[in-house]
This record gives sequence, structure tokens and C-alpha cells, in this order.
Amino acid sequence: MVVSADPAARIGRSLQARLLATVLALMGTVWAAVAVSTWVDTQHELNELLDAHLSQAAALLVTQRLDDLEGDDFPPLPQLHKYQARVAIQVWHEGRLVVRSTQAPEAPLAPAQTAGLSQQVVGGQGWRVLTAPGREADVVIHVAELDSARQHILASSLGRAVWPILLALPLLALGVWWAVRGAVQPLRRLGQAVAERRPESLEPLAVSEVPREVAPLVGALNGLFGRMAALLESERRFTADAAHELRTPIAAIRMQAQVAQGADEAPERAQALAATVKGCDRAARVVEQLLQLARLESEASQGEGAMRRGETSADMAAGARGLMAELEPQACARGQKLVLDAGEAVAVMMPAGLAQVLLRNLIDNALRYSPDGAVVRVSVRRRPDERGGCLVVEDTGAGLAPDELARLGERFFRVVGSGQHGSGLGWSIVRRLARLFKLDVMVDRSDTLGGLRVTVTWLDEGQS
Repeated sequence: MVVSADPAARIGRSLQARLLATVLALMGTVWAAVAVSTWVDTQHELNELLDAHLSQAAALLVTQRLDDLEGDDFPPLPQLHKYQARVAIQVWHEGRLVVRSTQAPEAPLAPAQTAGLSQQVVGGQGWRVLTAPGREADVVIHVAELDSARQHILASSLGRAVWPILLALPLLALGVWWAVRGAVQPLRRLGQAVAERRPESLEPLAVSEVPREVAPLVGALNGLFGRMAALLESERRFTADAAHELRTPIAAIRMQAQVAQGADEAPERAQALAATVKGCDRAARVVEQLLQLARLESEASQGEGAMRRGETSADMAAGARGLMAELEPQACARGQKLVLDAGEAVAVMMPAGLAQVLLRNLIDNALRYSPDGAVVRVSVRRRPDERGGCLVVEDTGAGLAPDELARLGERFFRVVGSGQHGSGLGWSIVRRLARLFKLDVMVDRSDTLGGLRVTVTWLDEGQS
């Protein structure tokens, strides 16, 4: 099998060609069906009319006495009509031809025992024959007409009706071509408008002049342009965020490395190296958060349902138990206490990895911004109405003022006086996950512990 490397070779026929071929083929089929139907119907009506004429001629002969008819053949009549020579008359008495028209054959036009209309072949020619008995006994009258005459009349009659239609078909085809070409013209203009766009131009296409059938395509293109613009903006923002946030830890790492290079004493060198390692850890965490946020924003720019189509169910209670066991050493280093209130499995419709990202950012923030010796409690349980789940992370810290709560989630927003290094990206990640998976996030002051309380709720699948 040979596959063409030219993409244009794989493009099918144009829409205009398909429409023209379909419409013209349909017109031709319908026209042929109508022509056949008209031919059959006209032939039937013509036979009925001419058979009536045969019946009238036979009726006139039946009323005549044999003595009036018997004798020489009918004398030649003046040519009154072009079809006159194609009509024949025979009168038979006791099996003997006593009268015949000039154009009638000498052989019987039909057997004597035939009655009414019949189709006969005499002398190699087809005849339509009406046989009737005369007034006297043993008299048989045949009035006949050549089949060729009838076919000629039929062809002449239909020809006069069909030829104008045949002559009009090219004009009709030209009109169809013009109409189809005009109908697909908006598609051509749309294609030209898209082809002439600059790569960086992502403005929506105008939908005011496109047909209703093309409007969904234009809407889809505008949606694509919007997602591309959001994706490019996300990439630009990611680059700016990375440059902004990594500048400080890299400068600190460089400074501590220079201190270690110039240190004469081992304790001073060790202290500088420890600070360097801490700066590297901080930079690594920032990079990890930036990458998480960039991935989430990329998914959102492709449509917030894109990630949800492949979502799976995660057990939030099991995830909280595993993560708190992992963070226990970090908490113990500062004398903090982690408390878990979780029993049965509580499912949330999101990938387990992203559920861990959500939990880690919430619990790590609580540990990071709570003072030494603080208590951080994590609760995972079913909603009171049994229609979903609820995650609560609260601590005994100082909490946040109302104006600080309003700004929580802004990138690079830090609470002044917290004494902790941070980028504010953790809350941006939490907010983005909440939008992607339809989670409800509420931040207020804990009634029991007095510090910050974050409540995340969700509904079961199909109940949102």
C-alpha cells in the first residue's frame, strides 16, 4: 500500500462538488422517474382514446347491412390525415372477406372467434384490433390500427413535452451551481480569514455574517482561539512567576556559597553550606509548585472538563492518613502536633495524585504558618446530608485578619510577620483544583482551635 506524503492528496472532494453531484444526481433520478411515469401514463391514456375511436368506427359498420357493404373494396379515399393509411377495416361473411379498406391486408386481422380488443401480428406488423359481430349472422367486422402508428403518436406527444425540459436541464444545472457556489461562499471567506491571520492573532472571528449552519464551527474556532490565548497567557505567567520567585532563593544560594568559599573556620563553612542546602530545598519546592500550577492551568485552558473526563475516585481519608504519617517528622521538629479525625472511606471524584496535592498544600501551609508547639487537626468525614464529603484543616495559630483572608490565594501574597518563607502558590493550586473538580473552599476562623480553618466540601458524582 502506497501512502501519499502530500497532505493535499488526502483531502476529499470539495463541499461544493459534493453538493453539486448530489443535487444534480437527485434531479436526474427524479426527472427520469417522472419521465418513465409520464410515458406509461400517456401511453395508457392514448390507448384508451384510440381504442374508443376504433369502437366508434366499428359501431358505424355494425349498423350497416351486408348488402350495402358487400361488393368491391372501398375505393381509395382522399388523404385527409397522415395516420389515415395506418387504419384498416375488414368485413368477413361466412369466412370470406367481402369488404376491406385499401390499406387492409387480405389475411384476417384476427381470428373469427375473437371478440373485443386484441393484439395481433399480421404480415410481420403489430395491430391493435377491435372485433365485433355484424347485424347479420356469420358477419365479423375487424377495425384495426398499426401499433407503430400509436408508438409514433406517443413519441411525438411526449417529445414535444420532454424536449423543452431537456433543453432547460443545462440552465437548471447552471442555476444549481450558482446557488451552491453562493451557499459555500461564507466557508471560503471564513477559510481565507483564518489563513490570513498572523500566528499571534487570537481574536475571535466575527459570527454576524456566517450562516446558521456554520455558526457552530465559528464558535468552536473562537473557543479554540480563546483556549490558545489562555494557554499562551499561562505560559507567559509561568515564565514570569518562575523568574520572579526563583530570583530570591538563587541569590541566597549564591551568597551562602560565596560565604562557604571564603570561610576559614569549619563551623562557619558548615553553617553556610547548611543555609545553601535550605535555599536549594526552598527553590525545589517553588519549582514543584510552579510546575503543579502550570499543569493545572494548562488543563483549565483546554476546558475545565478536560481533566474531569479521565478522573477517578480517590479516598480522601486514606490520603490524609498517609500524608500525615509522612509529615509527622516535620511537625515533631517544631514541637507541633498533628491530629487526624477520619473513620470510614470518603470518596472524592478526582485522581488520587491530585487529591494528594490538595491535601499536601493545605496541611503543609497549616504546619508552616503555625507557631512552634501548635496543633493542626485534619478532619475527613461524610457531609451531614450524606451527599458528599467534607475536609477540614484547622490549627491553633494566630489566624488571618479579614483583609488578609480576602487576599488569600493571590500569587506571591505573604502574610507579613509570619517569619516563614513562601510564595503564595500553594493557595493558587488549591483554588485551581477547586475550580477543576467543583470543590467548595471556605476559609474562616476555627471555633475550637482559634486559628485558621479551611473547609473543603464536595458532592457525590451526579449530585452536583
